[in-house]
Amino acid sequence: MKTRFLASGLVLGALFVSFTRAQIERLTLDEMVAKTDNSVLAEIVGRKVFRVDHPVDGPELYFTTLTLQGSSLRDGKPITVDVTFPGGFIDEEHGVHNSEAPSADDIKLGNTVVAFYKWSENLGGDVKGNALYASHGGLYRTVAGPTGSVVMGRGEGYAIDKNKSVANLESAIRSIVEKR
Repeated sequence: MKTRFLASGLVLGALFVSFTRAQIERLTLDEMVAKTDNSVLAEIVGRKVFRVDHPVDGPELYFTTLTLQGSSLRDGKPITVDVTFPGGFIDEEHGVHNSEAPSADDIKLGNTVVAFYKWSENLGGDVKGNALYASHGGLYRTVAGPTGSVVMGRGEGYAIDKNKSVANLESAIRSIVEKR
C-alpha cells in the first residue's frame, strides 16, 4: 500500500513539475523587442527541414530553418538571416508535428513576414542557431493593402495583437530600441 501511494505521489509530482515548466508566454511588443536579438521584415527565400539524432535529447529531432531576406525593423539595414524552430517534415514519412510551430501556410516560400529571433546555443540536440522566438508567436504574415503592407495580428497575448501597418510597426520597434 505504501508503495502504491509513493508511486502515485511520484507520478503526480512529475506531472506537476512538467506542467509548471510548460507555459505560454504572453508578450507585448516592448517585451518581445527586449527579449530578442532582432526583428525583420523579409521574404522567405529558403526552407530546409533537417533531422538530428542525439544521445541525450533523443533520436529523430526535426527542425525547420527558414532563410529570410529583407531588412531589420530595428535599424532598416538589409539582412539575410536563417531562423530555426522545432518540427517539420522532410517528406510525407519523415518529420514531426509541433503544435507551437508556425503553420504551413505561414512559412510558404515567397511569403513576406515579420520575424523575431534570438540566438540559442542549444535548440535541442546541440543545434545552434537563431531561434524563431516564441515559435509561431514570433512569425507574422503580411499582406499588401491599398495604403501599404499590413502585418496580420494574432490576437490578445501576442506581441502584435492587431493588424498594423508595416510602417507603424517599424516606427514602434525603432522607438522601443531607442529607449533602451
